[in-house]
Amino acid sequence: MPELPPALLIPPVAHRGLHGRDIPENSPAGFAATFERGYGIELDVQMSSDGEAMVFHDYELSRLTAEKGPVRQRSAAELGAITLANGEGIPTLESVLKLVSGQVGVLVEIKDQDGALGPDLGPLEQRVAEVLNAYHGPVAVMSLNPHAIYLMQELAPNVPRGLVTSPFSPEHWPLVPRARADELAEIPDFEACGASFISHQFQALDMPAVNRIRQGGDPVLSWTIRSEDEEFQARRQADNITFEGYLP
Repeated sequence: MPELPPALLIPPVAHRGLHGRDIPENSPAGFAATFERGYGIELDVQMSSDGEAMVFHDYELSRLTAEKGPVRQRSAAELGAITLANGEGIPTLESVLKLVSGQVGVLVEIKDQDGALGPDLGPLEQRVAEVLNAYHGPVAVMSLNPHAIYLMQELAPNVPRGLVTSPFSPEHWPLVPRARADELAEIPDFEACGASFISHQFQALDMPAVNRIRQGGDPVLSWTIRSEDEEFQARRQADNITFEGYLP
C-alpha cells in the first residue's frame, strides 16, 4: 500500500490552511500563506450538484458565506461565484492543487456524503480520484467514513489513504447509530481498506485502537492542535500534528 509522504509527516500540517481574521479557512489565500511558510496543507472537499469536488468544510453555506442552503444543491460554477469573507470564490480541488503545484504536501479529507458514515456515496470519491490521479505532488486522502476509503482504494490505488478517527462519542455523533459509532471507534477497517495512517482526535490519543496502529509501525497524525502546550502533549503519542490558531 502507498505510504504517507514525508511532506505530510515532517512539517506540521495547517488545518484548512493558515486562516485567521482576514483569511478564511479553505481559501486560496490561506493555502498560499501555508506553502509560503513550508507547512503542509489539510483541506476538506464537498460535492457540487454537478459532481465537482469543492474545497469547503461545511455541508451548508451560511457559516462561511452570505448564502444559505446545502453546498451540494449548487453547481460548481455557482459555488465558485459565491465569495468567502475575503472576496475569493469557493475553489475546486483541482484549482487548489494547481495553486500548490507540489510545493508542500496536501492532505485531502473527503467529507461524509452518506449522513451516517454509511455506504451511500461514490460520485465525490470518483471526482477526487480523477483529480488526484492526475496530480504529481505529495498528497494523501482520508475520511471519517471508511466506505470512502474503500472506494479510493479501488479508484486511486497509488494515492496514500488514511482514516480520520475519534471515540465517536454520542454527543458529537448523534446521527450515527450507536452500534455503528462504537464499531468505528475500534478502527476495524484500517487494514482492509489499505490505510497507511490515521488522523486521530487529540484528546483521545491513548485509545487502545490507536496504540495498536502505532505499535504496528503506521503513522498517527493528531487533530486539531491549537496551542504549543497541546502540541507538546500530542507529540508524545503522534507522529505529526494538524494545527490551527498558532504557529508551531
